[in-house]
Amino acid sequence: MLFEPYVLKDITLSNRMVRSATYEKGADADGFVTPKLIALYEELARGGVGLIVTGGAPVAPSGIFVPQMVAAYDDKYIAGLSALPAAVHAIGGRIALQIAHGGRQCYPEMLNGQQSIAPSAVHEPVLNITPREITEEEIWTVIHAFGQAARRAKAAGFDGVQIHGAHGYLVSQFLSSHTNRRSDSWGGDEDRRFRFLEEVYKAIRRAVGGDYLVFIKINGSDHLCCGGLRPDESLRVAQRLEALGIDAVEVSGGMYESTLRPARTKILHKEDEAYFKDTAALFKMSLSIPVILVGGIRSRIVAEEMLERGYADLISLSRPLIREPDLPRKFMAGKDRAECESCNACMNFRRLDTVKCVPLQKLKERTLA
Repeated sequence: MLFEPYVLKDITLSNRMVRSATYEKGADADGFVTPKLIALYEELARGGVGLIVTGGAPVAPSGIFVPQMVAAYDDKYIAGLSALPAAVHAIGGRIALQIAHGGRQCYPEMLNGQQSIAPSAVHEPVLNITPREITEEEIWTVIHAFGQAARRAKAAGFDGVQIHGAHGYLVSQFLSSHTNRRSDSWGGDEDRRFRFLEEVYKAIRRAVGGDYLVFIKINGSDHLCCGGLRPDESLRVAQRLEALGIDAVEVSGGMYESTLRPARTKILHKEDEAYFKDTAALFKMSLSIPVILVGGIRSRIVAEEMLERGYADLISLSRPLIREPDLPRKFMAGKDRAECESCNACMNFRRLDTVKCVPLQKLKERTLA
């Protein structure tokens, strides 16, 4: 099943493997696409993955969370953005733009001295910052910004957009009882916590129409010791989105301060892989739209099993494709397991000029040199 074509919305993918949205640190300092980034996407397309999801593109300057992200908050970026789908399509691939806002999880230096915004002023312990509670007017401004970012993605030629609703960024913050402690129409209970995402989705649909691929990455659980989004509520969020017309859901989990993070280490055995599979299975049993599973998948046999046993419809990979952009073709040729060591050294973006595979020991040696 893994290597069979798959129709997502009305787009035919060459196989069921997805390159999950992965931060690249590949844009220039102003958020414009660079030749280096175009080359990366060409390499991924040649590597055989069925669908590429880009690293998150901020929909507003207030949502830039890490350096050198590709920006989608102004029409001046459309021309540069268009180079990515043009390059991928020329090789026969498919590509979607992930659109995002960092909320309280923005590194302070990204915001030009401005305080980060969030549903509520809840301290973020990893960055050691307390955001400012977003105002009603600002909420509607950000909602509009998501719609306009989607419009730009469509104008640039992307096959679809993915809403980043996971990992503790702004959409995720509104859904979570841990980060959303409001008592107005944007929080206070499950229905009101969903409202921001509902309005974001509606704004996107108004901007791109009903025929365009729109899907979401969502936490199955926030993996917090107390409170936060849990699988039962997350499933109800997905069911609400399905009723609104969303096209697919990618199941992930965790945020900066979680006990279990989205990118886990020590994936040594097959039993360690696919660590979001139970939530994905819950979604798969309860939804009619496609379910995409991400989270520590390293082996071809595990990827196949997740499809054959009904955990998901598509398999999403991130860190393995940093080390081996051609891993899908290697799997097709019979390779059993990715070479990724799950050390997360590739995520040390402050020490690296770009996100790339650098085994942890080499990174330590480079730091000491």
